[in-house]
Amino acid sequence: MELERRHFLLLGALALTGCVTGTDPGPTPGTSASPGPTPAGPPDWDALARTLGDRLLRPGDPEYPAAVPTEIPVYDGAAPPGIVRARDSADIAAAVSFAAASGLRIAARSGGHNYAGWSSGGGGTTGLPGELVVSLAALNTVDVDAASGIARIGAGAPLALVYERLAASGRAIGGGSCGTVGIGGLALGGGVGVLAREFGLTSDQVAAVEIVTADGKIRTVDAENDADIFWACRGGGGGLLGVVTAFMMRTRPAPRVTMFFLSFPAQAAPAVIAAWQDWAPAADPSIWSTLKYLVGADHPRGASLSVSGTSTGDPAALRAALAGFTAGLPAALDNQVVQREYLDAMMRYAGCAGGDAAACVSGPGGLIRRVSFVATSGIATRALTGPEIAALIAAAEAAGATAGLSEGGFSLDALGGAVNAPAGDPGAFGHRGALYSAQYTANFADGSDPAPYRAAVRSLRAVSTPAWGPGAYVNYPDPGLENPAVAYFGENAPRLARIHRAQDPGGVFPAWQLG
Repeated sequence: MELERRHFLLLGALALTGCVTGTDPGPTPGTSASPGPTPAGPPDWDALARTLGDRLLRPGDPEYPAAVPTEIPVYDGAAPPGIVRARDSADIAAAVSFAAASGLRIAARSGGHNYAGWSSGGGGTTGLPGELVVSLAALNTVDVDAASGIARIGAGAPLALVYERLAASGRAIGGGSCGTVGIGGLALGGGVGVLAREFGLTSDQVAAVEIVTADGKIRTVDAENDADIFWACRGGGGGLLGVVTAFMMRTRPAPRVTMFFLSFPAQAAPAVIAAWQDWAPAADPSIWSTLKYLVGADHPRGASLSVSGTSTGDPAALRAALAGFTAGLPAALDNQVVQREYLDAMMRYAGCAGGDAAACVSGPGGLIRRVSFVATSGIATRALTGPEIAALIAAAEAAGATAGLSEGGFSLDALGGAVNAPAGDPGAFGHRGALYSAQYTANFADGSDPAPYRAAVRSLRAVSTPAWGPGAYVNYPDPGLENPAVAYFGENAPRLARIHRAQDPGGVFPAWQLG
């Protein structure tokens, strides 16, 4: 059906600004809460090579150039001093011990989607310090215990693979919409996903974590064992206390998922945004939605305004809820509600409809296209007023006039529901009680100077900050934040800083999140 085909083509286009929800944080200059490691001597790369063999790549090695790029082309000019393609926790322990003894810092890489390039390993043309990259790509197993429903998921497993393997066992978790994001970065920073209002954040579903800490030890931590580490690993951001190698996650029976999509004329944006922010955070927890206002060269006829989302409840109840939301609004240009199996829905969100996890990649033959972009974020602590909505729309239109911008604007993702009422200890995520998160993005041609686009997205954040305060989402990192600890974690920041100082006094893992 042509209408449905266009719907999912549009979802794929929108995913270009949303296919980066998970992150793989690493270092940035001048933002560590502790000094770097004190070397015992110069790095003995030959010794590490004897331990790791061809799993260690160094500049000049034939396979090094192909291993450098992440999923964001902006950082293709990175030149890390070494890349460890870890096969197991023992490899990671060796890399961590080597870094501690050599005065190096670790940049953990799960999927390679870090907005600020902190999983790239820096160096080269990035303007970031060179770090030892630990790639977790090979740690991608997904095993489900049928009796308990607990899944052991390797930290390098991309979401498309996670969803595929869970679905094969009839199970599901709530996670992000981008199939190439690694579960490690997503879960460590919280994990806002398309089922979040019913399932909770991805971090809320974590029952235990296997982690290599700064002392080179391999630990399994949970609420009873190394509770501080476990708390920090659920929302404190990746790379803070060690390299997480696996998650033990509580799964649920895989639901049928109803996907919905509505588009509106751009001139209706003030009314649609006002209605959506009243409706979406308070809707039945089975309903999650996102509102997107996108501009730029990819939208030559003017801004694109849409509301899309998912429901795990009764489709008739969803239709009734959508009717309540749209009452009094201009008629939608497009209005679709389609129920699908869990895996089918998640693969469509990933832009991989009809493909399997092996095809949901950005490499040769893959269905995903890498996109150069920059982004920042905000956290809605209250509803925007009419004038504030108008100012945000005006800022988006101004950003859309930035020369070379292909697509940009804002995406508002509903919170509430289980996000604001987690079962048990809520972990380090700093924004319980928020209405929604805001992501401000700008896509542009590979090789372009990102500076004007960074200015554009920060101009959007500047409009909303007086209304909401400084809050930001750690999985959408922005090195330009004035006080990242407060922005990301609020009142949780002091505890995170204490835990980092206690667990990593030598600074093997840079605490960029804490400023």
